[in-house]
Amino acid sequence: MNEQNANGLLFKPEDNVPNLEAGILGLQHVLAMDVYVAPLIIASMLALSVDQTSQLLQSAFLACGIGTILQTAFFMKIPLCQGPSFVPATAIVGVFFASGGQHGGMAAVIGSCLAGSLMLILFGATGIYEKVINKLLPSVVGGTIITCVGLGSFPSSLNSNIFKASGNTMQNVELAGITLLTFLIVTIIGTYIPQLHQFLKISSVIITMIVGVIAASLMGRMDWTSFNKAALFSFPQATIFHYGVSFNPSAILTFIIIFLVLTTETTGTWFAMSAATDEKITPKQWNHGMIGEGVSCLISAFLGSIPMTGYSTNAGIISITGVASRKVFISAGAWFIILGFFSKISALLSAIPKPVIGGVSLVIMAIIMLNGINVIGDINAFPNKNYIVGIPIAMTMAMTFLPNSIKLAAPKLLQYLLGSPISIAAITAVVLNLLLSKKQAIINSATSSTK
Repeated sequence: MNEQNANGLLFKPEDNVPNLEAGILGLQHVLAMDVYVAPLIIASMLALSVDQTSQLLQSAFLACGIGTILQTAFFMKIPLCQGPSFVPATAIVGVFFASGGQHGGMAAVIGSCLAGSLMLILFGATGIYEKVINKLLPSVVGGTIITCVGLGSFPSSLNSNIFKASGNTMQNVELAGITLLTFLIVTIIGTYIPQLHQFLKISSVIITMIVGVIAASLMGRMDWTSFNKAALFSFPQATIFHYGVSFNPSAILTFIIIFLVLTTETTGTWFAMSAATDEKITPKQWNHGMIGEGVSCLISAFLGSIPMTGYSTNAGIISITGVASRKVFISAGAWFIILGFFSKISALLSAIPKPVIGGVSLVIMAIIMLNGINVIGDINAFPNKNYIVGIPIAMTMAMTFLPNSIKLAAPKLLQYLLGSPISIAAITAVVLNLLLSKKQAIINSATSSTK
């Protein structure tokens, strides 16, 4: 049995986990990520048929699996799970309908995604990305972005998974409460019974999800329709060879902006993972990670799916379970690939009610936020640090609650930025750090010269 490290980890990234345990723990990450939500929402916005929606979901699972394995094992080489991003949703819909809808719309989306993916690969291959990180993102900025990732996810998670999810709102709250209470009970039992501590710590999320699903079934909240209709096994059909590909200059420009926004959120996830594993990301890893991000999105486009990004959820799960082994994340990637071919299993996961996932995600996001605060360190290190940290947090909350009417009134390209509170927070933190840290350095220099 592994001893718990000073940073709370039972297994560090390079530690070997037994195969069966790695498989179960990998599934735990898959269950907690709700990667099916973004494809389902986008399919609904595109008015896709049931078969088309199923194909999009199947392609997304495959892209998640391949991207996760590539990033974790070959490119960035830190524990990472790739998943479909919500950020490009409105851009995908706009380009789809502007390019002919069902008659050529997806070809334009795929072409634009290919261009954005190649841009990310270029950023990493030339070393531009690491230079930007090194220049603009010291620990105070990185910690602030991590904090905003966790804090900014609270309102959207509460609304989309609980308060505004389908079904009776009171029942949604009850189901999320059962899930959250189960997690607390598991944690308390593990605290007071040392013999069970490690087992319950590393399996707390999957135990909680199982209890949540059982409760949902008893409440009549599990919809088995899609599960009953789904085939047991099938190959993905809606790939680039089915849709074709076309390149529209205005659509490509739109997606380049989208991918730049996506990069800021991905950077926040990587900072969160670095904090959770207590391992510093090297310059080589930054560049290789960006190449991996681009390759992941490139593969997703070829599979006919939507852009992929690193999920911050997994950093929270590591903090909860104490398991950061890369082998577990490679296992999660294998599970995603399995889901991409076994439609029955995909349908079962997509049938899990949102409140079940919502109850778990609240704990995960809280832990991510606390990890960010820990990275920031002493808030009184110098006077202006309060503003560098505080104002981006305020901007995150402001953007989260910004009325849609204001977003829609903004220019189209600005709408994508306003729809990403984390990007606004990251830009604000970078600019304030450049301005206020430089000013503080001047003050310190002047003070020293007078002594």
